[in-house]
Amino acid sequence: MHILFVHRCSPAQFEAFARRWMDEGRGQVTFCGEAASAPMAGARFVQYATRGASNEHTHFLSRGFENGIWHAEAVYSALAANPDVRPDVIVGHSGFGSTMLLPQLYDAPIVNYFEIFFGTNGGSSAFRTDTKEPAFSRVAHVMNNAIHLMDLQTAKLGYSPTKWQRETMPKEYLPKIREIFDGMETDVWARRPVPRRFAGKQIPEGMKVVTYVSRGFEAMRGFDIFMKVAKKICDARKDVMFLVVGSDRVSYGGDLMYTGGINFREWVLAQDDYDLSRIHFLGAIPKDQLIDVYSLSDLHMYFTVPFVPSWSMFNAMSCACTVLVSDVPPLADIVSDGVNGLKAPFFDVDGLFRKAMAALDDPQGSRALGLAARRTIEERYSLDVCYPKFVELIEDATGKKTEAKTPIKPKEQPSRPLPLISAGPAKPEAALII
Repeated sequence: MHILFVHRCSPAQFEAFARRWMDEGRGQVTFCGEAASAPMAGARFVQYATRGASNEHTHFLSRGFENGIWHAEAVYSALAANPDVRPDVIVGHSGFGSTMLLPQLYDAPIVNYFEIFFGTNGGSSAFRTDTKEPAFSRVAHVMNNAIHLMDLQTAKLGYSPTKWQRETMPKEYLPKIREIFDGMETDVWARRPVPRRFAGKQIPEGMKVVTYVSRGFEAMRGFDIFMKVAKKICDARKDVMFLVVGSDRVSYGGDLMYTGGINFREWVLAQDDYDLSRIHFLGAIPKDQLIDVYSLSDLHMYFTVPFVPSWSMFNAMSCACTVLVSDVPPLADIVSDGVNGLKAPFFDVDGLFRKAMAALDDPQGSRALGLAARRTIEERYSLDVCYPKFVELIEDATGKKTEAKTPIKPKEQPSRPLPLISAGPAKPEAALII
């Protein structure tokens, strides 16, 4: 069976399923995207290029939908120019408009990946009432629901990666949407022995490592909250350092509307006096180095508003990190306080600080939480658990059974992760995963 995966940044969320599909010999895989984040051996890639975009003359509320139209046209044109691409099923990310015109090109069922349906009360953006983002901009994102509604109507079936994300969708469409996570490759995302070094510098014995990872340093991912907690920890004890991974970019929200044009990290750092000798910004790093960072972590912080949960949190849990997260609805059924991680309210800096200090003071208890986090990933979010659900989804959408010509035996998971440190060398890898 031939699957056409459509995502602006292919392969993105479809990577693990597509690779397993080909490894099992179930059929052909083609990706269509504006850019390929990394080539995938055995898969074909069809690139598209938009010929236009919204601009300052476009109505503010319609810019997202107009951009979606440009993407829809570009995807259609690129695939029409490759008539030998004849998929049996199309799996496409909903939100960019990528699959909107494909029913006019193919007689193949569409399975859409639905990340979030924006609430009419301002949703995730309105949660940050403390920021100075213009009030009108907080409501603009709901107009992007127009794209989701078109996809919800035309999709044969769909899926969302978590329970909370699925339940943001309109109730009338829930019967056709399943909960299927992207599939964590737990043999890759696993704690391992690594040198106690970063950026060529030795980490002193006895120094505890706190980690924070985000694609962009921004308000939606609580970077400012993290920095406030980090400052309190630095002020309270000298045996803690911070490894911070990410870029000066805004993926979500309107931070630049109130920072005076400077990036959010610089804006946050200007608000207080931080000990930057112990808070180290590593930039965007390759996946292999990111696994090293998680393997050094004594405590991983992930603070998000009610929005799509980040891969970084699942990666950290898979690497048996002790996670301290914001207590928001999207994480309610993923992290349980005192069971497989720690929680405190998003804006409760003092509460988050107390939770962090307790974790750092109790290494044995923290390791138990990290082991429980790893088990959560193995039992609910691993590729071996999620991939069979994806295969069933494809079979139900097409009405055809597929056969694994080379079945992949589920890998045995270690009963406990590897130790925190050793002298083993790290291997370089080019692909950026944050």
